[in-house]
Amino acid sequence: MSIETIPPIGLTTISRTVASLAVGMVHTLERAVVGEGRMRTARGNAWEAVCADRARADQRAELDRLVAELTAARAAARDQQREPQPVG
Repeated sequence: MSIETIPPIGLTTISRTVASLAVGMVHTLERAVVGEGRMRTARGNAWEAVCADRARADQRAELDRLVAELTAARAAARDQQREPQPVG
């Protein structure tokens, strides 16, 4: 094998290597610190996202309900003011 057939090591090759080693180190560190049973997984992340979406939908529904109640109360108060008052 001659020197001409060996691909040169460039900045991107080094960056990829460093990134790969960093990811491996973080994964190993997470496993050691958190433990096997509590490691984040794609399934766990997806479930957390579903729960967060449901919570946001519940909050949005509650806000819509409150706005509807306030609108109805304001309309009722406005209608009550428009009714002719008996003159004493």
